[in-house]
Amino acid sequence: MKARTLPALGGFALGSLALTLVLAAPAVAEPVEISISCGALGVELKLCTEGVRAWEKKTGNKVEVVSTPNSSTERLALYQQVLSSKADDIDVLQVDVVWPGILASHLIDLKPYMGDDPKGHFPALIENDTIDGKLVAMPWWTDAGVLYYRTDLLKKHGFEPPATWAEMAKAARAIQKAERAAGQDGLWGYVFQGRAYEGLTCNALEWVDAFGGGAIVDGEGEITIDNPRARQAMAAAASWIDDISPKGVLNYDEEAARGVFQSGNAVFMRNWPYAWSLSQSVDSPVKGKVGVVALPKGGADGKTTGALGGWHLAVSRYSKHPKEAADLVKFLTGESEQKRRAIEGSYNPTIVALYKDADVLKANPFFGELFDTFENAVARPAAVAGPFYNRVSSAFWTAAHEILAGQAKPGPRLQALEGELKQIKRRGRW
Repeated sequence: MKARTLPALGGFALGSLALTLVLAAPAVAEPVEISISCGALGVELKLCTEGVRAWEKKTGNKVEVVSTPNSSTERLALYQQVLSSKADDIDVLQVDVVWPGILASHLIDLKPYMGDDPKGHFPALIENDTIDGKLVAMPWWTDAGVLYYRTDLLKKHGFEPPATWAEMAKAARAIQKAERAAGQDGLWGYVFQGRAYEGLTCNALEWVDAFGGGAIVDGEGEITIDNPRARQAMAAAASWIDDISPKGVLNYDEEAARGVFQSGNAVFMRNWPYAWSLSQSVDSPVKGKVGVVALPKGGADGKTTGALGGWHLAVSRYSKHPKEAADLVKFLTGESEQKRRAIEGSYNPTIVALYKDADVLKANPFFGELFDTFENAVARPAAVAGPFYNRVSSAFWTAAHEILAGQAKPGPRLQALEGELKQIKRRGRW
């Protein structure tokens, strides 16, 4: 009997022990698959993909990289469509600095996942991403508009980097005329983002603020755009079209402007810092011939300014894997990734300590010189307008585009714009 029963008892004992060990062992998380939206401006997509692959290797999870439109206007429309349907198509969203207030209701609170990381970022950016006490996004890189110029052409014709917009126009006009006379027929003095989209909002806001005309809407929510300084700024910009800037600039976005400048066909260019590393690439016709300075003042009593830009990362409320998505955000916005992106792509870190990093400054000498520009850039009125910001911006860029195209005079058009913005304000009650 023992011979028959012992094996049974022994089998039961071994089975119980195995079950106990299984129950006591720590659970091993199964790999998950999530998705992230990345832009493709310049080397954005490449750097994003490389960062994602590093996180995959670290965690064992998989990430689908979803390319979205370069136009911020089109990208926001896509996000709103996906999020309003509560679809889980995109887990991690690359969002413009002005979108947290617009998309906040569709985003998770990242505070429980980020630990002490937010303390190392520019406080203004963390404040920007905090809506109703919730951290709905994390800064990935910051931006401010800067002025690129051809160091060789300014030296050749005896000009210094301009301190005012009038000085820029004077130098651009003189160099353009002289170089065309010498046979470079395709050279223009100045290129920028003149297409009717968010990029023009940034450019026009910089002009207005530089001349002392305010920031469209003030911090208290008052509409301020219809004023003499703003009219002066827009008149100056309109005078550049078909003089130092081609008519085609009215259809330029960032990459179109960069294409003209980097091919050697412009003296000055307004763009974001990302264009620096591309201008210095091995195959760039202007490699070693480019300088970067703060955007000019409106005049002697004006100010140096640049529109606050940059992109942040957020997690959709409809993600099936919010924990993993938040961990990807933490990794990509961390110090090591931001340093890599700064060195390889000239993307401005949002972590203050990296502006004293020797490797970062070696790759981007102007980062240290323009630190104040990055830190004190003029913000678009997204915080005060909240979910109505896109309407405010659309009304502003439409008015600016009509003025630049010669379809309207600055005075009457800005007066009409102020009326439009007041109507938007009444609807939004902000």
